[in-house]
Amino acid sequence: MQGGIKEWLQKNRKKGIHLLQRLVQEGSIRGNESKAQAIIIEKCRELGLHVDIWEIGDEQLMKHPKFCSDRKDFTGNPNVVGVLKGSGGGRSLILNGHIDVVPEGDREDWNHDPFSGHIENGKLYGRGSTDMKGGSVALLLAIEAIINLEVQLRGDVIFQSVIEEESGGAGTLAAVLRGYKADGAIIPEPTNMKLFPKQQGSMWFRITVKGRSAHGGTRYEGVSAIEKMVLVIHKLQELEKRRNEKITDPLYQHIPIPIPINIGKIHSGEWPSSVPDIAVIEGRMGVAPHEQMADAENELADALMEVVSNDQWLSENPPKVEWFGGRWLPGNLEDKHPLMETISDAFEQVKTTQPIIEASPWGTDGGILSVVGNTPVVVFGPGVTAAAHDVNEYISIDDIFEAAEIIALSIINWCGINEETE
Repeated sequence: MQGGIKEWLQKNRKKGIHLLQRLVQEGSIRGNESKAQAIIIEKCRELGLHVDIWEIGDEQLMKHPKFCSDRKDFTGNPNVVGVLKGSGGGRSLILNGHIDVVPEGDREDWNHDPFSGHIENGKLYGRGSTDMKGGSVALLLAIEAIINLEVQLRGDVIFQSVIEEESGGAGTLAAVLRGYKADGAIIPEPTNMKLFPKQQGSMWFRITVKGRSAHGGTRYEGVSAIEKMVLVIHKLQELEKRRNEKITDPLYQHIPIPIPINIGKIHSGEWPSSVPDIAVIEGRMGVAPHEQMADAENELADALMEVVSNDQWLSENPPKVEWFGGRWLPGNLEDKHPLMETISDAFEQVKTTQPIIEASPWGTDGGILSVVGNTPVVVFGPGVTAAAHDVNEYISIDDIFEAAEIIALSIINWCGINEETE
């Protein structure tokens, strides 16, 4: 079976590359996913999958406690699901990819147009190539190989191309609420071909500190919000250190900061000669795979209380904390789970070496699938983690086809096949 899959993938290499080029060339930044989804729909119909296309944003989704998005109108940018029905009696598998990509940033920093799909030295360049259109193409190639080799699966394969992953996972949540659950799931995010059974969660926060304005020449008559915010920032750094000292999971041994607290934005002051009366920071707090989001929120609140208790001004004017924007639920799968063993065995067949198993350093839609959908998730896919969201984003073409072969074997071994196709 493995030889047939490899041979089919080699024969259809140009076809797979062309599909990825087309997807990258449709810059599916948030709110502009429709044209790329049209390519996905075309491919799913070509494969004969049962296709489900719908616009998310109904009342059930918007009022769900795990819904998180500042986007209220999803019109024209649908979710897409394609189902390869099994004959029955096998385990089902979700193959989940997201079509949305982050903005390209300053185009002057790119060596080629960020949506060119330029190919050079075995790499395909462009925004979304590694995060994660290359992974989605690997999924489609795996399904197409199985169909063309006339392998009759027993369990269902549910391919998903969702929107809104980069903004908190509303697309995958909508798919779960639509009824798409399974016995297992693979998400081909760019893991450097490592296996991630556990995923860090994360959430965005905003902290506002008040001061008292005064003329810069008599700044001692005011209270600098910046200086008070420095106290808050130092406490957040202490909190990050304390939280990470508690992480003993060996899957994090090669990750310097398993659950970071990152400050991504800061604003204060309107005039150089004035004492600023307000300072605002916005950041991202990492959440451990085994941790509840509310517990992490409480730890941050407790840390701020430590600052308040040691500063008279802040005790009278306590910092305001807001949780807003993106929230990615953590995922936590035991490393001996049958799905992990299935993918690991397929990996060894293809690569003739054991896979590297780590915990994900970032959030994925896996938390929604596992927590809300009760579906075990492994994150595994082609692409260099460091290239995601960076200028000159690229993916190794060879990795896409190796990942497709591993995923195809995983599908067959997980879903099972009828005796006549063995």
